[in-house]
Amino acid sequence: MSRMEAAKQYTDKLGVFSSLALTDPEFAAIKERLIYGEVYAEEKLSAKLRELIILVVATTNQTLNEVKCHTLAALRSGVKAEEIKEAVYHCAPYIGLAKAEAAIEAVNEVLTAQGIHLPLPSGQTVTEESRLSDGIAAQKAIFGDSIDTMRAAAPENQKNIQDYLSAYCFGDFYTRKNLNIQERELLTFAILCAQGGCEPQVKAHVGGNAAVGNDKEALLAALTISLPYIGFPRTLYALSCVNAVLPE
Repeated sequence: MSRMEAAKQYTDKLGVFSSLALTDPEFAAIKERLIYGEVYAEEKLSAKLRELIILVVATTNQTLNEVKCHTLAALRSGVKAEEIKEAVYHCAPYIGLAKAEAAIEAVNEVLTAQGIHLPLPSGQTVTEESRLSDGIAAQKAIFGDSIDTMRAAAPENQKNIQDYLSAYCFGDFYTRKNLNIQERELLTFAILCAQGGCEPQVKAHVGGNAAVGNDKEALLAALTISLPYIGFPRTLYALSCVNAVLPE
């Protein structure tokens, strides 16, 4: 199958289209043939993970038209609305709440148009009293006892930052239902790669992915599906981080 045929097959299946197809058909064709005729068609990740990775990258980039497009594509790929919401929620500690909120509103627009009643059932598992301890447990499930060392080594005037990291990033989000820890770690990797300038965190989460069972091939597949949306400089920086932590 040619990449043109593969692109048509996937765009028809997912219901995606470029708004530039009429005004800039050559650019639209380049985009569709690269994303759907080559990158997407590799199928090294499940359809669910491909769509969720594109969603978190679009959320990170604040390309809200892509968020809407791939919310619908995810639904057509069999991804549950709860999983879509969780993926976008998961971006918040890395890109900031306001950017995540803008993407949530875009997702809600599509879900409502598809007749999905909001709000969705709660995915929360922590309480106000347990979110810090549960967050530390989630961190340690990925990074081991080094979390205790890191928290103990923090200067007194910076311990609050460590508590926010544990309680907010890991307690409020990593502990939620609907996505497992392997999926969340892979999404975190994609979010950090999309941001750029986060190489220490990318390396840390390459190791975190390996610790929870996402091998190098899964990371390379996630980076590949992100490439058309984040560009080559950020892709190559992220690739160097993967190779530094998980050499060939």
